[in-house]
Amino acid sequence: MSPNTNTYTGMLVLIFVHLYCLMLLTSSESELIECIPSERQALLRFKHHLTDPSNRLSSWNASNSNCCHWDYVVCSHLTFHILQLHLNTTPDYDEYAYERSSFSGAINDSIVELKHLNYLDLSDNSFGGMQIPAFLFRITSVTHLDLSYSDFYGNIPHQIGNLSNLLYLDLSYVAYGKLPHQIGNLTNLIHLGLQSDYYGNSLVVENADWLLGLTSLEYLDLSGLDLRDCSLGDYKQPSELNFSSLLSLSISVAPKWVFQLNKLVSLTCGSIYYASSDIGGPIPDGIQNLTMLENLDLSFNSFSSHIPDWLYGLHRLKSLKLRGSYLTGAISNTLGNLTSLVTLDLSHNQFEGAIPTLLGNLTSLLDLSSNNIIGEIPQSFAKLSSLRFVDFSENQLTGNPFKFLASAAKLLYLAIDDNLFQGIVHEDDLANFTALRVLSASSNNFTLKVHPSWKPKFQLFHLKMSSWKLGPSFPSWIRSQNHLQYLDLSNAGISDSIPIWFWETSHHYDYLNFSHNHIQGKLPKELKILEFDGAVDLSSNNLHGNLPFVSENVVWLDLSHNSFDGLLMDFLCQKSHKPKWLQILNLASNNLSGEIPNCWRMWPQLADVNLESNCFIGSLPSSMGSLSSLQYLHIRNNTLFGKFPVSLKENKELILLDLGENKLTGNIPRWIGERLVNLKFLRLRSNNLSGTIPNGLCDMKFLQVLDLALNNLSGNIPNCLNHLSAIINKTSAISSFQESMGYASDTISMNLWVKDKDAEYNIILGLVKNIDLSSNKLSGGIPMEITNLTGLIYLNLSKNELTGHIPQSIGNMESLESIDFSGNQLTGEIPQSITNLNFLNKLDLSYNHLDGQIPTGTQLQSFEASSFVGNKLCGPPLLLNCTMDGEVPDDDANENEKERKNHGVKWLFVSVAFGFIVGFWGFIGPLFIFKSWRYAYYRFLEDVWYKLQSCL
Repeated sequence: MSPNTNTYTGMLVLIFVHLYCLMLLTSSESELIECIPSERQALLRFKHHLTDPSNRLSSWNASNSNCCHWDYVVCSHLTFHILQLHLNTTPDYDEYAYERSSFSGAINDSIVELKHLNYLDLSDNSFGGMQIPAFLFRITSVTHLDLSYSDFYGNIPHQIGNLSNLLYLDLSYVAYGKLPHQIGNLTNLIHLGLQSDYYGNSLVVENADWLLGLTSLEYLDLSGLDLRDCSLGDYKQPSELNFSSLLSLSISVAPKWVFQLNKLVSLTCGSIYYASSDIGGPIPDGIQNLTMLENLDLSFNSFSSHIPDWLYGLHRLKSLKLRGSYLTGAISNTLGNLTSLVTLDLSHNQFEGAIPTLLGNLTSLLDLSSNNIIGEIPQSFAKLSSLRFVDFSENQLTGNPFKFLASAAKLLYLAIDDNLFQGIVHEDDLANFTALRVLSASSNNFTLKVHPSWKPKFQLFHLKMSSWKLGPSFPSWIRSQNHLQYLDLSNAGISDSIPIWFWETSHHYDYLNFSHNHIQGKLPKELKILEFDGAVDLSSNNLHGNLPFVSENVVWLDLSHNSFDGLLMDFLCQKSHKPKWLQILNLASNNLSGEIPNCWRMWPQLADVNLESNCFIGSLPSSMGSLSSLQYLHIRNNTLFGKFPVSLKENKELILLDLGENKLTGNIPRWIGERLVNLKFLRLRSNNLSGTIPNGLCDMKFLQVLDLALNNLSGNIPNCLNHLSAIINKTSAISSFQESMGYASDTISMNLWVKDKDAEYNIILGLVKNIDLSSNKLSGGIPMEITNLTGLIYLNLSKNELTGHIPQSIGNMESLESIDFSGNQLTGEIPQSITNLNFLNKLDLSYNHLDGQIPTGTQLQSFEASSFVGNKLCGPPLLLNCTMDGEVPDDDANENEKERKNHGVKWLFVSVAFGFIVGFWGFIGPLFIFKSWRYAYYRFLEDVWYKLQSCL
């Protein structure tokens, strides 16, 4: 061995001994570390302004003087100064637990006193949309700053340029406005996250010059940023931007030079909201040059193509996400070539065919939801024992998936909703799911058969088993789920009563749905839901008795379609010292009686109130006008009386008002069009309202359903109805309607009388555009202006006293599907333009004074003759033919024609009668009179019978 080698070995031994001694010294001193008193006081002031709902900072107190031992605090072992604050909230599958543990409140500037702080993480908290505090950028010692997803909101302060020591900066989802160019001063940055809000408040990048100085960047996230005015595309080579060190890039738009970044390990490119920025056409083949890629995310683009074969050659891929990118075709078995793949997300595409049998070594995530995949889950899935997240929901898969997923012992999340799965699920099929936290398996055809004493090995916090066969008994195994917060057992065949033990633990739930069962019995006196944003749906059961009290945190309560009775006062007027957060209240179709109480001021958050189909009497109370957030009010089919409720004048946010099937009297007030300017749906059908239709209704530019039928309204139809701009416009998409209806778009419904049928409209309510003024005493003509409502679908003016002609321009109403003008006094001819209504499938012009030929057109001739009776019309579908001039034949000609037809009919009967008499007496008669004829006839029949038998 050479001397140099011995020297080198000796040095290594000395270094090792030195490090070992230093480690022992450090570990022994760690217990002796005392933090700086001024820094301890700064932390206590900082804590005082924070809101800590789960008491995570309980160790931060004056009695515990050594702040270096406080949770989330890291001190220097040499100087005792505070170096790091880890105040982030770790995201969890349990969203509600995450919300309970996140910090909120205010950020106090005492944090600036921590002069040696180099690490500050406030990410994933809930700071209520406050501005990013500018004083944070006075902590010049910081090298790691993470404010992402912390609910800050506003411009990035230009003082950010002061943090010249920063190596790591993440401001994702906390800022909007122009990106300050001072970020370019942070020349030491290795990690920069600026992911922005896609919903319209994104960061705007005016140029890319600020990137030129960031030569050390390894991670860059610009996804969601508004890059339309940016010059990124002007650069031809990545070297021009000094991106030679870049390993990870997230961006909404992909310039061609991106595909030359051959060191990239991670690439995210796509934007669902900026259509002009989406990648179009096939997946760019330049990506195949990025052979070092381990993570590829091209979600939310518009490829409209297959997955190219070259993609399966990126053998280093560990994560592949192509979510929502309009991809088509079958998922190739070649996917099995990606043997390093642990995460695969192909959800929300248009894939067809079966699931590939080879899916590598997936251990993290497999999401194939919202496609058109068919067949059973392959048997090879039994080998994916380490899989943690599986989502097959919204496909057309068949069989029993639990047979093939039973070995996935590490599975945390399983979603298989809305498929064609079926079969019996036993205890053994679920025995290995010991780690399962989320089971979402609704809308299939499963039957659960377990022993009454069965206790699952999993502990769920989210369970959806809607449409399973669980009944008739209430599933007792639910009692073993100590952490359950979301429970949906709707339409599960349960006909039992809800046991007492369940209500004793119900305060753990924030979502509870037992609707559409046959559950019997009474509810406890109080529904205790302690979690904020709690929702309870017990609708469509056989529950009875009094309504329960509801804890303040419930925001959604649906007890409709049961048999609850008693007074609403006992439920509504309960006193409480805490504010009530109820937003949706549905008590429809019960047996509640008495007057509607005057206690609505106690429920200031209510936005949707449904009291229809009960036995309420009296008038609407004045306190209902205090509901400033009220958007939907249903009180149809009760026995309310009196004049139109003046208290509604204050409910300026109303979108839907249904007071139909009551006994309201008086006029429709003029102020309704002035104050309720947001109304989309107004239904006052079947009351005793009188007077004229106020012109103020024409000012309601959002109105699309107007139903005033079955009242005593008189006067003319307002000629200003063409001001209803929502009905002038043609039907908009359901998605735009849902956006305008907000959170309640899935719960809102309305009964409408359309095409002689009473039907409930819910999901497609936003597409309905209807005017029904039938069964009143309206007079005058049909205003020509009404034909400007080109988006109107249903028009019913029947059973009034209307006169004049049908407007010649009615053919302009090209969206019409139903017209009913019957039972009026309309005159003249049917306009020829009515044949332009290609969608018309219901027409009733009967019992008017119309005359002339029915216009020829495919739709008109296909209607029943009853659509035109009671007029002086001719031509198909009526049997009465028109004259050569297209007119109705005169009465004399009609009488002659009838007489001629009657004369022919009479002679027909005479001929038939005469023939019968001759035939009877010519053949049958002699058989009765002459005995020899009868014998001969009988012998003839016997001969025929014998011959037939011999043939057989």
